[in-house]
Amino acid sequence: MSGDASRIRVWTGYFDVRLSRSEGRRVSVKNAIPKPDLDSIALAARSLGIRKMKREANYSHPKRPRAKEGYLVLSTKDAHSAAGTNSKEELMGAIGSRLAATYQEAKEKADEERKRGPRKGDRSARSQRKAKKRSHPKKNKRRQNRR
Repeated sequence: MSGDASRIRVWTGYFDVRLSRSEGRRVSVKNAIPKPDLDSIALAARSLGIRKMKREANYSHPKRPRAKEGYLVLSTKDAHSAAGTNSKEELMGAIGSRLAATYQEAKEKADEERKRGPRKGDRSARSQRKAKKRSHPKKNKRRQNRR
């Protein structure tokens, strides 16, 4: 597969914002997200119109042998025609921008849900837990002296 020009491997580490370029990230920081997973990258590629893909999970990239991240195998012709790109770098940039946009939308939606608070009938979310009362150390000494 290493010399097969009809297929492109897209590793999840290519889109990880926590990695530097020398560690294996291949898209810009604005097109990368923290902790990308194989499903989210496949979903971003599918939203670009790429249909011919195969997921290979639990494989490690040669630069990161301990991380079992996985990769997508894309058909070169299908990927370039669907995304309107000419190179692998342009294709990864297109997938990364779609991935970052999806991540940002999900993050904004979660923040909005958090700000809105719990729903009216959700008792478990509405209940407030009382913290354990910690006794003051000086008061404990006074109690011990009384005994």
